[in-house]
Amino acid sequence: MIIAITGSSGYIGQTLCQKILNSGHEVFPVQRTLLYENTNKLAELLSKVDAVINLAGSPILRRWTTQNKQDIYNSRVLVTQNIVRAINNLPAEKRPKIFISASAVGIYSPGKTHDENSDDWGGDFLASVVKDWESASAQLVAGVRRVIFRLGVVLGKDSQIYRHMRLPFMNSLGGRIGNGQQPFPFVHIDDVVNAFVLSLTDNQFSGTYNLTAPVPATNKQFTKALGKALKRPAVMVIPIFVLKLIFGKAATVISTGPIAIPRRLSTQNFQFQYPTIEEVIREITS
Repeated sequence: MIIAITGSSGYIGQTLCQKILNSGHEVFPVQRTLLYENTNKLAELLSKVDAVINLAGSPILRRWTTQNKQDIYNSRVLVTQNIVRAINNLPAEKRPKIFISASAVGIYSPGKTHDENSDDWGGDFLASVVKDWESASAQLVAGVRRVIFRLGVVLGKDSQIYRHMRLPFMNSLGGRIGNGQQPFPFVHIDDVVNAFVLSLTDNQFSGTYNLTAPVPATNKQFTKALGKALKRPAVMVIPIFVLKLIFGKAATVISTGPIAIPRRLSTQNFQFQYPTIEEVIREITS
């Protein structure tokens, strides 16, 4: 199988490319510039592959200035629209048969419990981006199997959030955000790449999935588990107003969150290697 991947240089992309290669498939990284150029060139490339995995997207956690918001939006919505247009414009016999895309649980209203049947959307900038991101791929022609994975916070040894948090914890400056009771939807990187790779060959994968660990956790449980694993106290409290001073409205990305239940993956008997926050933390700190 030949698989085109956008966003292949990111953390998830690099890990996924290696997993796909180890599974005996061929990877075709799509250059970023091609995603914004004439879709005829993109279509020519995609006519040579069996599947497309879309991981493109610029960083969310930064101040939502007008320019940054445009970059966040275009790197997801505009890019997906261009990919879909390129696929749709191909003759049926030359189209990729599978389209798999990352999405985010940020589409949901924070502080509530959601499975894939929920349509209780959030009302902030992030939720509006995710809604448009998913709608863009809904325009794929019939015959292309479409899979959307709504990701929680992806944790791994080299994940950005762990690298940023490890140093403060090692210096006994780690702790919860606010009261720590806000949901912390998470998933281990190995479970992410396993779900993506399985969906390439398992035709029962179709539609939208929450790709989050099946046992929910709060921010307090996350920081407690991290402190315990690193043998450091986790008693500090980071006031939410401090995050707002740093990130502005984007602080909601880490100060709030939904409980996202991976019900569809469970019904399809997908086996999470790391279903709890304690198991995830033990692995990434080992």
